[in-house]
Amino acid sequence: MTTVVPGRRTRRQSELLDRLLSLFLTQGFSRFTLDDLAAELRCSKTTLYALAPSKEQLAVEVVKHYFKNATAEVEAAVARQTRHDRRIAAYLNAVADALRPASRTFLDDVATFPPARSVYERNTRIAADRVRTLIEEGIAGKTFRQVDIGFAAEMIAHTMQAIQRGDIARRTGLNDAEAYRELASFVLHSLRKD
Repeated sequence: MTTVVPGRRTRRQSELLDRLLSLFLTQGFSRFTLDDLAAELRCSKTTLYALAPSKEQLAVEVVKHYFKNATAEVEAAVARQTRHDRRIAAYLNAVADALRPASRTFLDDVATFPPARSVYERNTRIAADRVRTLIEEGIAGKTFRQVDIGFAAEMIAHTMQAIQRGDIARRTGLNDAEAYRELASFVLHSLRKD
């Protein structure tokens, strides 16, 4: 069995991860066996083992790949904005855009598989910290009104965690992408000076 150092993937392996990600986003991952995945992707199980030593670890690798790609897209969206209010809106709306292709099946699989859920939780914490930084920058730049940054960041973090856990979807019927769009609107209108 061939293994590759994480982060040092061949172009073919990266393409395979992208194909797995597309498949998982639409159909989830819990129902697939490695044989199913090899047949679906028209590759050998050895090729899949080169990505991860088990189906479970492969699912985690794909979820990590998803968040790595999403983070790059989100940060690129923020970098295109110069105004503080647009930066925070761009951040949360880009998170919504990144979540849009994720089916409920995929999100449920992530939520019920502890190692994948841990990846989502870690990324949610990182996102909450990033929003806190964007709020601090907006207050310092006098775009946002003076608020208790710690409280605002905690409120946003708890909402992001509720979205991640599926609580918001169950209680409101909003999918994760819709919930992030609503959060962006709420945060922006709550913080703006005007």
